[in-house]
Amino acid sequence: MSTVTGTPGAAPKYTKKDFESDQDVRWCPGCGDYAILSAMQKTMPELGIPKENIVFISGIGCSSRFPYYMNTYGFHTIHGRAPALATGLKLARPELKVFIITGDGDGLSIGGNHLLHVLRRNVNVTILLFNNRIYGLTKGQYSPTSELGKVTKSTPLGSADRPVSPCVFALAAGATFVARTVDRSIGHMEETLKRAAAHTGAAFVEILQNCNVYNDLAWNALYDKESKAQFECRLAHGKPITWGPADDRRGLMLDRLKPKVVKVADVAQSALWVHDETDRATATLLAQLWAPEYPIPVGTLLAEGGGATYEEIVIRQEQKAISDRGPGDVAKLLVSGETWKIG
Repeated sequence: MSTVTGTPGAAPKYTKKDFESDQDVRWCPGCGDYAILSAMQKTMPELGIPKENIVFISGIGCSSRFPYYMNTYGFHTIHGRAPALATGLKLARPELKVFIITGDGDGLSIGGNHLLHVLRRNVNVTILLFNNRIYGLTKGQYSPTSELGKVTKSTPLGSADRPVSPCVFALAAGATFVARTVDRSIGHMEETLKRAAAHTGAAFVEILQNCNVYNDLAWNALYDKESKAQFECRLAHGKPITWGPADDRRGLMLDRLKPKVVKVADVAQSALWVHDETDRATATLLAQLWAPEYPIPVGTLLAEGGGATYEEIVIRQEQKAISDRGPGDVAKLLVSGETWKIG
């Protein structure tokens, strides 16, 4: 099977402008999607992949206008079904680099079943889920990630649903790369997108994104300067899990399987929890942590290597069937078995 093997910095040499389409961007002024789009356009030249080998596939929602704004191939498909379209494309054209763009409603509500299966199959795609905790396109109904008690047009007395954690979902479904980043942390977002795009297998990135019209400052814990310093925890493989200002540094310890917040100055360095991004079990623990009891982890939670992708397995099966039985004949197949002519 042929694959795309881009080399950063190698020809063809693109700039950010090469990935900007001629379409007017129609998101609301101030929407976090602008920052994500810019970060993606800036990241693309560094992947070293020809534009004609790149495809963006989306479902329905504000985030799903993304393919219009990327000067690559793309599909704007139906609600929640982008993973199904992407799986079909990867089977037909496995050499293409495929991105799936979805939102918390599109991906985790009507599309939850499709998202689950593209992850568990380990299809070689990069999935970006824009999470603003609200339905923005349909004007402010609660979404699967909205917090318990969220008052919206569709939940005037407050949501009775417990929210889904996108990263926990992805880990449980079997994604082989899972990360979280924030729309206002531009450098961090670009590095996260780059790592996810380079991964072979099902890569999932949750991007905490602001909807300034229907759910403004939903992620204020990571926007407000003081709060961000108190709660943002940037993960680094092989490094102790610590966060906070230098004069009040906090860290995590594992008490059996329960995370415990400690003051770094009060414990030995060897006692701190060291992040291992190859360990799915501890990645799942980290994905469940949230303020104010715990920090909010951002960065790569899991990065597993090895293992065949879905399309590699299917194509091997197809090649073996051809080798064992010879090339197929569709016309012959259609008239085989219990068929008859009507006179």
